[in-house]
Amino acid sequence: MRVFLPLCLLFGVSGCGLMMPAHDPSQAWVELTNDNLAAIDVDQRALDDDRYFQVTPGRHELGVRYAFEVSASNIGNGAEPLPRDCRITVQYDHFDAGERYRLVTGQYGFRPWARLYDGRNRVIAQGQERGCGDPDLAVR
Repeated sequence: MRVFLPLCLLFGVSGCGLMMPAHDPSQAWVELTNDNLAAIDVDQRALDDDRYFQVTPGRHELGVRYAFEVSASNIGNGAEPLPRDCRITVQYDHFDAGERYRLVTGQYGFRPWARLYDGRNRVIAQGQERGCGDPDLAVR
C-alpha cells in the first residue's frame, strides 16, 4: 500500500501535462495532426503550448515547425536518410468562433507541405514554406 499510493500520485500528476485544455467556444481551435509538427506562433507572437492553436475569429497567420526525414530514395544510391526541420506558415482570413480546424502536413522529397481543413474536411488554406535546415542546428 505504501508503494501504491505514491505511484498513483506520480502517474496522476504526470498525466495532467498531457491533457489538452478545454476548447473556448468564443475562439477557433486548430488541431495539429502530426507528431512531428509543433505550433510556434500566431501572427508572429510566440505560443506557450506547441500542441494546438486557439485563435480569435478573423484573419490569422499560423507558424509551425515540421520535422521529417527525406528517404534515401530521394537522395541517391547508398545515401542515409536526411533529417529536415522546416518552418511553414499558413494564412487564413475567416476563422470562426467555436469551429474546429485541422492542420495536416507531409512532404514531397525535400519539400514540406501543409493544408488547413475545416470541419467539413475541405481544404481552406495551403501553407508556405519559410525555410528548412538540419534539425541538429535549428534553434528551438
